Amino acid sequence: MEMNETAEKVTRALLVSVDTGEYDAESSLSELFELTQSAGAKPVASISQKLSHLEPGTCVGSGKLEEIKEFCEREEIDLIIFDLELSPVQIRNIESFTDVRVIDRTMLILDIFALRAKSREGKLQVELAQLKYMMPRLTGKGVEMSRLGGGIGTRGPGETKLETDRRHIKRRMETLKAELKEVEQRRAQHRKRREKDGVITVAIVGYTNAGKSTLLNFLTDAGVLSEDKLFATLDPTSRSLKLPNGVSVMLIDTVGLVRRLPHHLVEAFKSTLEEAVEADIILNVCDISSEESRLHLEVTSELLSSLGAEDKPIIPVLNKCDIAKEPYFPVSGAVRISAKTGEGVDDLLRVIEENLPKKLKRVELLLPFDRAGLIAEIRKTAVLHSEEYTGEGIKAEATVDERMYHKIREYVL
Repeated sequence: MEMNETAEKVTRALLVSVDTGEYDAESSLSELFELTQSAGAKPVASISQKLSHLEPGTCVGSGKLEEIKEFCEREEIDLIIFDLELSPVQIRNIESFTDVRVIDRTMLILDIFALRAKSREGKLQVELAQLKYMMPRLTGKGVEMSRLGGGIGTRGPGETKLETDRRHIKRRMETLKAELKEVEQRRAQHRKRREKDGVITVAIVGYTNAGKSTLLNFLTDAGVLSEDKLFATLDPTSRSLKLPNGVSVMLIDTVGLVRRLPHHLVEAFKSTLEEAVEADIILNVCDISSEESRLHLEVTSELLSSLGAEDKPIIPVLNKCDIAKEPYFPVSGAVRISAKTGEGVDDLLRVIEENLPKKLKRVELLLPFDRAGLIAEIRKTAVLHSEEYTGEGIKAEATVDERMYHKIREYVL
């Protein structure tokens, strides 16, 4: 399937799909087109082949490999991207035959991660994942070694180390793991502090490009990068949100997921995904306008379950309902919204309130003047319905959670 030409000079990529019946190859290839564009390349065309099993040396059959070579020569292709994980031998053999640089799906995703990571943790995780994946692919001296100077599939913090020996890479990986452990410990300390302070956390998870950052921006004016690209957000962002009932929660945006997420990436980004597992409530956001929306919800649910989050309140959020075609498929407990227009957001906030882990109490208080600071704290973290300064002290009426109630119970009337 040919794509329209543009005047802009970008990397011209040929996408190759091999359908062995293990997964929906057509949907996966469609996603690869989006991934390629997110990496800044131009997917010129795709070539597919159905096989009962992959060819050990070249992945595709000899006739299909010849077709790929001829297409690359005719269309001046700069890069071949396979929609599966290739072995080092397969990469070397295909590059040697076609004289075109070859990367696989995992290398492409790692490259996008390298482009998007901004925080120290994100960069550390990307570099570690790159080194883990590239180390067994550093044995050859063919096209892949001579072309490591730049381009899609070679970017990121780890690129200058890819030509060093294995011992140096192993040392670097140990250093990265140690640094990541420090970051994870700090993150765990932040979580403990939030728990101690009674902060309720709501994690926004879901398939990449589902509109998670748009939702966070709409609710909190967070200003997080929000664009129509896969993996637009890599680093977790936390913002405070005061619900209509006055309870404040911490919203956490997380990295998007993809179908067939390589295990290298799940491991490398485990600490980021733990933010979701540790949350009190999880919003599973999906793009309801996508034909793959049902599968996207399942992918996210399965990953959350594998990380041990199945016992948390998980609210399915069907986003982009303003552009989706009816009818919607039934999802138990789902909320339909448009993070872009705000449609359905009030319903979402109500459902979040219904799933709050802490019971709320409405109380009348009489605070001594020397405890006036509690009024400010109630106003910030709960709902202050009224306050009146009297000769006896400060009379107030408020709706508070259990944590706040324990602080003020001796003053409750």
